[in-house]
Amino acid sequence: MDRAAITVVPEAAPAPGPRRRGAGLHALRSTPFRWYFAGQIASASGTFVQQTAIAWLVLQMTGSASSLGLVLAAGGVPPLLFGPWGGVIADRFDLRRLLLTTQVLLCGLAGALWVLAATGHAGVPVVLAVSVAGGFVQIVDSPARQAFVPQLVPASDLASAASVNGVVMNSARVVGPALAGVLITAVGTTPCFAVNAASYLFVIVALAVLRPIPGSASRKGGGGLADGLRYARTKQQLWLPLAMMALVGLLAFNFPVILPVLASHTFHGSGGMYSVLSMVLSAGSVVGSLAVGLVPHPRRVYLVATGAVFGIGLIATAVAPGIVTACICLAVTGVAAFCFVTLASTALQLHADPRYRGRIMALWVFVYIGTTPIGSVLSGWICGSAGPRAALLVGAAACLVAAGGAALVHTPPHPDDPPTG
Repeated sequence: MDRAAITVVPEAAPAPGPRRRGAGLHALRSTPFRWYFAGQIASASGTFVQQTAIAWLVLQMTGSASSLGLVLAAGGVPPLLFGPWGGVIADRFDLRRLLLTTQVLLCGLAGALWVLAATGHAGVPVVLAVSVAGGFVQIVDSPARQAFVPQLVPASDLASAASVNGVVMNSARVVGPALAGVLITAVGTTPCFAVNAASYLFVIVALAVLRPIPGSASRKGGGGLADGLRYARTKQQLWLPLAMMALVGLLAFNFPVILPVLASHTFHGSGGMYSVLSMVLSAGSVVGSLAVGLVPHPRRVYLVATGAVFGIGLIATAVAPGIVTACICLAVTGVAAFCFVTLASTALQLHADPRYRGRIMALWVFVYIGTTPIGSVLSGWICGSAGPRAALLVGAAACLVAAGGAALVHTPPHPDDPPTG
């Protein structure tokens, strides 16, 4: 799901200037980015088809929210332990070739899961093994994909590219669960794994034919992880989004664990209802990502506001009396949640020196995805002991604490950057 002739670029990323209103889709003017965009839509959609199918399969096999949390957490264990070092690799190797390698590996894992499921061998241990193996590939793949985007567009369209990239992933959150819901209802979970394997072929072809635009490929960065950490500490525009996401990602972004339990245990629904809840959340997330494309600059005040609204949306969802109200609240939650995510990711890509971008985005992946094992286990335990409504309230508290803490931070901005709020 997912991302080179190397040319020389300036030592540091140019300070992002103001953008015209409506510039959110300007990145699509770049031919390499359009190829990347097309491949990503197909591959990311396939990934969410598989994720939805795995969640429903495990819940049906075990009937346990805690077991579901453990299975979903398994893929996040390698990034949790080793994720930040993936950025060191991304800063030292050709990103296009690196991504071709990771995409072929992920395609193979999805194909293996399909074959095992079709032959009746896809029990919980197999799903765990495939998830863990995929997690090891993601250590390198995720930061490399994030760092590759700036090589596909001019510097002036970087913020647009980050926004469009968010739209790709969040659109996939709509298309993937929708298709999975149809397949699960009609023919079961096994075909979902075949769909995901096939979807990787699109991004593999895109990576094979595209080339970064002249003058865009970032210079290879020296040093190791410690150098990246020291650099992140020097700029508020880097450490503040990372700190906020560390808390929010741990406790609030555990929808794959919470929503199946909310659908089956709280509202006594089926896989179709779970799919509807996922689609509603994802539809809101697409709107949120598109909205970020109209924001001139990801200032701190926007991060604070969207984090707070995210928390309020989770509270409203937790107290929703019925499925219709829950869907409305989830839609609002999706808008705010992915405004927050896209704003934070955009800020990091805009403000990171190209020599450190792989390591900075690896830190981002670590706090956003690498915390999944702990967050999934915690949410699964809370769902099992106090119900999914309680798990939503815990996530809401994390969002409000992160927003409140960021509102109180008054460190000066980096002198080369625009004001942050």
